Amino acid sequence: MDQLQAYVLDVDGTDIQAEGARLREGGSAVVVELPGGVRAWAVGHAGTLKSLLTDSRVSKDPRQHWAAWKEDRIAADWPLRLWVSVQNMFTAYGSDHRRLRSLVASGFTAKRTMELKPWVERITATLLDEVASLGRANGVVDLRGAFAYQLPVEVICRLFGVDDSQRAGLRKVVDTVFDTTTTPEAAQANAEDMYRILTGLAEQKRAQPGDDVTSAIIQADSVRFGRLTDAEVVDTLILMLTAGHETTVNLLDQAMTAMLTHPEQLALVRSGERPWSDVVEETLRWQAPVAYLPLRYAVTDIDLGDVVIPEGDAILAAYAAAGRDEAEYGETAGEFDITRGVKQHLAFGHGIHHCLGAPLARLEATTALRMLFERFPELAFAQPSTRLVPMSSFLSNGHAELPVRLGRDASL
Repeated sequence: MDQLQAYVLDVDGTDIQAEGARLREGGSAVVVELPGGVRAWAVGHAGTLKSLLTDSRVSKDPRQHWAAWKEDRIAADWPLRLWVSVQNMFTAYGSDHRRLRSLVASGFTAKRTMELKPWVERITATLLDEVASLGRANGVVDLRGAFAYQLPVEVICRLFGVDDSQRAGLRKVVDTVFDTTTTPEAAQANAEDMYRILTGLAEQKRAQPGDDVTSAIIQADSVRFGRLTDAEVVDTLILMLTAGHETTVNLLDQAMTAMLTHPEQLALVRSGERPWSDVVEETLRWQAPVAYLPLRYAVTDIDLGDVVIPEGDAILAAYAAAGRDEAEYGETAGEFDITRGVKQHLAFGHGIHHCLGAPLARLEATTALRMLFERFPELAFAQPSTRLVPMSSFLSNGHAELPVRLGRDASL
């Protein structure tokens, strides 16, 4: 890989979909350069990526299978280091992954998720009241900052049992994790802050357990797998926090944008012809909330036909590119269409690493979208949608802000 010319990824995420198209044109896998000069094979074809996500020759454990990591060639202040250095089910392989996922899943059950529905509805209603107040005061509301950003953090903080006093700190550290333009020094300091906050939370819940996921993970035990170590508990909280917040923010952001720019499809949902779940699934395909997800590693040489990924090389899942793959979704893959009937996508991963929090993300999104558009039937962008600015990140696929005018409030 070192001898091959690398495509340098745009860390600002200026045009993630155009970049994804170029990657697909490059073949089954393309050598790309990440921040810090680190190289990986980006995979942007849906079929190839789906196959690799279930291939036992692909690992997520850098300590075992990433040559650059084992040879200490990855700098301590590498901006993406936290993505691979944590030791939880996200970075585990084989039996270690089965152990960690089994213990975490015991605290994140389908029953617990469904029990959250009334809770999510109450949080959404409260946030919409605040949005309405902002609209009356200012005329224009940033729907990402005031609504899409607020809902997931409220849900996950209540899920974790986080005190109000800790929430601002958690929001800050998650924002910085996804900001791929941050300096190495700031990224390293942010990682330290994240560990400090979540270590404190874990210590608090050991001393005073509650009816929350943090306590459930700490107490999880099994005859086969035992319990999580203290370090694994904290790293698991990091995984759930980062996976459960920013991704849902972007899902809401992109779904609201899609509805406001496709009024004919919004009309289909409002008429009852199509459910909100169709909007959510098509959004996940069309604009994957996480454009790229670091990292996986070749356990042995992997022959993809046109290229061979050598043993020990890193692999970057290009989810945004895969969602627009015409070979998988047809000639209209680049268009948003809730009637296309295709429900399968890779936005939540695939195989043994499929996101445990996917049902919660879907619950949040369908609830939030339904209640938002019911309350504000005249909701519209306050400026042409062509002026929306993408976030400064090649990982996080959303907008810097979503300025809207609320129009009539149907609750009055």
